[in-house]
Amino acid sequence: MKIVILSHRIPFPANKGEKIRTFHQIQYLADCGHEITVLAPYELAEEISYGKALEERLKIKAIMFPLRPKWLRLARGVVTNNALTLSYFYSAGMQKAFDRLMSSGEYDAVLCTGSAMAPYVFRNPELTGRDTSAPLRLIMDFMDLDSDKWRQYQATSGLPMTWVYGREARLINRVELRSYELFDECFFISANEVDLFSRQLSENRKLRVLGNGIDTSAFYPARQGSVGNKPVFLFTGVMNYKPNEDAVLWFVGALWERIRTDWPEAEFIIAGMDPSSAIRQLGRRPGITVTGFVEDIVPFYQKADIFVAPFRLARGVQNKILQALACGLPVITTRLGLEGINATPGEDILIADTEQEFFEAAKKILETETVYNSLSLNGAELIQREYSWDSVLQDLARAIEVKDCA
Repeated sequence: MKIVILSHRIPFPANKGEKIRTFHQIQYLADCGHEITVLAPYELAEEISYGKALEERLKIKAIMFPLRPKWLRLARGVVTNNALTLSYFYSAGMQKAFDRLMSSGEYDAVLCTGSAMAPYVFRNPELTGRDTSAPLRLIMDFMDLDSDKWRQYQATSGLPMTWVYGREARLINRVELRSYELFDECFFISANEVDLFSRQLSENRKLRVLGNGIDTSAFYPARQGSVGNKPVFLFTGVMNYKPNEDAVLWFVGALWERIRTDWPEAEFIIAGMDPSSAIRQLGRRPGITVTGFVEDIVPFYQKADIFVAPFRLARGVQNKILQALACGLPVITTRLGLEGINATPGEDILIADTEQEFFEAAKKILETETVYNSLSLNGAELIQREYSWDSVLQDLARAIEVKDCA
């Protein structure tokens, strides 16, 4: 089959959540023997080389299109009363290329990676006016329920951002609802996302869960020995992303002084690209390291003692938690962080929603070797058992109406 994939960023290198997910989807479909064409916008010239590397790595075709200056895209969103997210990723050149591909009649399926790609379909008259019984399949991978994420931001912000986030939530929700009407099948990353969106629908027959997987050849346990008196706590992620920034600032503000009182030589490593100024300032505090961008995140997982994921704002499955579990690293997270992860609290992972619960969970891991070893073993086995990409992506193959290539 010939498949067009509309990606809001070129998914290479696969070094952040949505790029990892899209990369493995493309790899899976290409391994099935299908002809893949990826269309993606870009902001920086260096991204062109990423597209070429993706082509060489997966033997697919990647076509990239420059975006106009950021201020022009955002201004266009305001003037046209569109969501800023949609304007941010919209390229007129990419629209024309997509329209040409659709007019050729050669393609069997279109896969959109996120609601930001929906306008390319909406603005194509052949697709919006198509016969739904036609063989061409339209598949939407929403990943997360973005409108709810913006609502969370709105609820925790002051003016003027509460207005900005509220506007984004309302307009993105409009796109999500229209996408459900037009597309043949829609995926979310977790059952909770499906449930939240279903509350707005009269029926949800086109909604499915498509979870995240883990490349267990890249993420695997390597740490040996006991924790000792110098425990290393770890958080990873893009560090100007609001949920990540909020989680880390809360952890340090609520717990770090208390942890250092009991374990004076404890370290907290914050590993990830684009740290905000607030995150960079944490690096001045005793025991805290802010790395910025790192070429390979795996060694950080394998050398740490505890992974903390104290999310208070979140949507969807946290890839970083799956990666930590795959590396045999005990994880403490909130109930929000556990969303969409099929882990058993107390056996595979520890759940803590308050300062006291977080501290007690850390104390249990650091002072009870059997707890540490049990969490380490159970988490790694869970990933091996349930989160291989080949297993996770079979539903995507079915939705596009291709035979499973496993």
